[in-house]
Amino acid sequence: MSRNILLNPTLPSSTQLALRRAGYETFDDLSTTSAEALSKELGIDISDSQFIITASQRPPGPPLSQSLASLISRSQIFSCSYAAVNTALGGGLPRGHILEISGPPGSFKETLALDYARIFVEANEEVIFIDTQNMTSLATIKKTFCNSSAADDYQDLVRYTHLHTLPDLMIFIHNLLSEIHAKTGLLVLNSISFPFLSHPDIQFSKRTALLEKIHQVFLQASASNNLTIITTSQMSTKLLNADGSPGNFETGAKAVMVPQLASTYLPNGRSYRLVIVPESRTTGVLQLLSSPMHPSGQARHQYDLSHHGA
Repeated sequence: MSRNILLNPTLPSSTQLALRRAGYETFDDLSTTSAEALSKELGIDISDSQFIITASQRPPGPPLSQSLASLISRSQIFSCSYAAVNTALGGGLPRGHILEISGPPGSFKETLALDYARIFVEANEEVIFIDTQNMTSLATIKKTFCNSSAADDYQDLVRYTHLHTLPDLMIFIHNLLSEIHAKTGLLVLNSISFPFLSHPDIQFSKRTALLEKIHQVFLQASASNNLTIITTSQMSTKLLNADGSPGNFETGAKAVMVPQLASTYLPNGRSYRLVIVPESRTTGVLQLLSSPMHPSGQARHQYDLSHHGA
């Protein structure tokens, strides 16, 4: 697919003209725009803007020498062991997309991330597992594969690393694209918000720039390298005024729990934001804050860990 909007035959000429008038010349110019925002900006239907966003983020075509079986295996949807999660994601997590899993301490977000790691390893794909808060040890990973078909050789396919500081995290992000091999299928960034919390004095503009850098690398890794990415994050309290606008300790009428990192680092059109809200030790609600097809989702699904899956 040509990256030049005017050279793309799948877009009507009227849509191409509207994009040019709005200042968009290449599909790369659309990398930070959501379908919802583009629909309002161009005055077109949301379905049309979603098609444009999808086209702009589609990876380059595979080499002609690539086998059909290989193409099928590299374009699948991954279903985990938790039924409610699969339902929330519309059937599963598509390859080359990003899933942010947020929840309070004690929720099963790390267990869910490990379940996806097991699925990829059992498919003979490499997993890069980054832990930033000592939340997932090598012993925990070993336990995950205890009854797996990959129990004997999972260590050959899991690259496990500790990163505890924000500079360490950003160096990893800077080098990520060079770390993706032919067999690399999944990146797990466990507790991605922790390195930012360890630098509370960082300037807002600097923090925004770092999140934007992560956004750019995630977009390229997922769209061009077909890398699936899972991040986990803790929750933080957000104060809201009575009318729903952001509040403070003086004006706030209520408090809500939100993921610690804003959505700035997540590419629109490729990301799912899932929040785990426990109601008891084994039950609770999964809240889908947004997805590629529903930028402002808010869909809710009950889960029960006492059953097989969730």
